[in-house]
Amino acid sequence: MPQNLPIRIFRKWWAVLGISFQESIAYRASMLIWIVTDIVPALTMPLVWASAASNGRIAGYSTSDFVLYYLSMLLLSCFITSHLMWDIANEIRDGVFSTAILRPISYFQLSFFRNLSWRVIRILIFTPFFLLIALTYRQFISGAELNLSFSFWLSVALGHTLSFVSVMAMSLLAFFTQEAMSVFELYYGPMLFLSGQLFPVSLLPAWARELSHWLPFYYTTGVPTEILIGRLKGEAALNCIYVQIIWILASYVIFKILWKNGLKHYTGVGM
Repeated sequence: MPQNLPIRIFRKWWAVLGISFQESIAYRASMLIWIVTDIVPALTMPLVWASAASNGRIAGYSTSDFVLYYLSMLLLSCFITSHLMWDIANEIRDGVFSTAILRPISYFQLSFFRNLSWRVIRILIFTPFFLLIALTYRQFISGAELNLSFSFWLSVALGHTLSFVSVMAMSLLAFFTQEAMSVFELYYGPMLFLSGQLFPVSLLPAWARELSHWLPFYYTTGVPTEILIGRLKGEAALNCIYVQIIWILASYVIFKILWKNGLKHYTGVGM
């Protein structure tokens, strides 16, 4: 292996990331629209559960706990949750995919940096809005203690990777069917419920709570959020991190299988 190969690879990644940042910035208006849609539940959901918990705790959550949970989930999901399948499906359907796979970088790597740039730009633009929301709820979170340990940051990185890889695998369904968009829409139902984005997983019925621990959704945003606010600690947090890694590997294997077989079906329609 040439000694300068790692440097060449890094430069290639850096160049792709830079181009992706420029493309993300070019779509500031659409990003702002998505951010506004995030602000509405961020303002309302804490109020709903805070009111419900005003006379006591619900599943171990007090009023302050609910507010802290939703604010933490809101911020983390901006970085972790990937929605790249829509773009990839459109590229496959329109034939733009043909150009992408001819580039001197794998499509998986290209998509990873495109997604990463979008996530970083989004969280940077969202941060001022988030600070205003946090200021609105300051009376509930003023004494909050956050766990910013290594396990938290690792779980965030793994949650982001898991969301990306699983979405990449799902997006390749566009190779096999014209109705992939319908599948993507169905995906959001279980994803929102079982990832903890609508409400903490511990509030679910026992069967649904058990199901959430057998599916990957909870290990994207739910685990990092609960580690951050101190609901997952020690060995329990470590076990969840192990499961995150297992799901990443499993999702990548599924991606490779669909990729290999999907290329045989691809005809470049639209070119």
